Amino acid sequence: MAKKIDVLVVDDSAYMRKVVSNLLQSDEDIFVVDTARDGLDALEKVKKWKPDVVTLDVEMPRLDGLSALERIMRECPTPVVMLSSLTQEGSETTIRALTIGAVDFVPKPSGTISLDIHKVKEELITKVKVAARASVVNLGTPVVAVPPKPVVPSAVMPVGAIPDKLVIIGSSTGGPNALQQIVPRLPGNLPAAVLIVQHMPPRFTNSLANRLNETSQLEVREAREGDVLQCGKAFVAPGGYHMVLISKTVIGLNQNPPVHSVRPAVDVTFESAVNYYKSQIVGVILTGMGYDGSRGMALVKKMGGKTIVQNEETSVVYGMPRVVVEMGKADRILPVQKIADEIVTMLVQ
Repeated sequence: MAKKIDVLVVDDSAYMRKVVSNLLQSDEDIFVVDTARDGLDALEKVKKWKPDVVTLDVEMPRLDGLSALERIMRECPTPVVMLSSLTQEGSETTIRALTIGAVDFVPKPSGTISLDIHKVKEELITKVKVAARASVVNLGTPVVAVPPKPVVPSAVMPVGAIPDKLVIIGSSTGGPNALQQIVPRLPGNLPAAVLIVQHMPPRFTNSLANRLNETSQLEVREAREGDVLQCGKAFVAPGGYHMVLISKTVIGLNQNPPVHSVRPAVDVTFESAVNYYKSQIVGVILTGMGYDGSRGMALVKKMGGKTIVQNEETSVVYGMPRVVVEMGKADRILPVQKIADEIVTMLVQ
């Protein structure tokens, strides 16, 4: 018999601790090893039980969820799924948790005490199971401010110029943390535009773009219909919309059916972009579950473009990158900390 997934449930509400525990244990593969009432209690019990996964609330006395998350990732790295009303209402809090090291998040449907928590039962169980297979060894390492790699003068195009080259980055589970280790390391005079597709629901992608913008020399923002591609600018696909190019310079958004069960899907962006940029694309696939992006990377290679994937050792979930590698479509397989420099190198070659 396979070992069950041991989960520690952390919430300051006794009612929520009980209900969440019951929801999780309704699945035969999950066992709630204990519960904790606040961050300090959680830290002690993570060290005691060494659970496979922690579900963590944000608003708690003594030590709040974000502070507890930081200490867990630093002292005893463990996969964490945030479960809180703030992960819905305060998307900035969610993005901060994901960049600190949370594997994923599930919003409580109706606030701190959600009597309708059963609505997210399947999502919670699924994400706990994914988290149990995640690698979080590298997520506890804070992002170090590293000066971006300079672009050689001969390759520089004025910031704001219409680009001849395009960088497309796709990511899913673990992506916000990986993006935070790549985008801030890109120089502001990057001789290309950047399109970022992170699997994430509406409301959260804008906060992700804002956080990346605050720490980057590039201008980063959530894409809008009709945005014009420019060198030194990065656009994040909004949750719930596929991001495509409707010309070489203009972004379009649509709500066509999900692809690979996700919207936005990075394959959709790749497939529209290769029509205009052909061999002048650098494709990057980061950590995530599934195989979105593999079809697009194959197209990039077919057109003569260049491809990079995150390596297994630094991926939270080595799913999306693995498929590209197994297809033989990865030019470079790199730890996340080296991807930004390689993007610059490929652009100026």
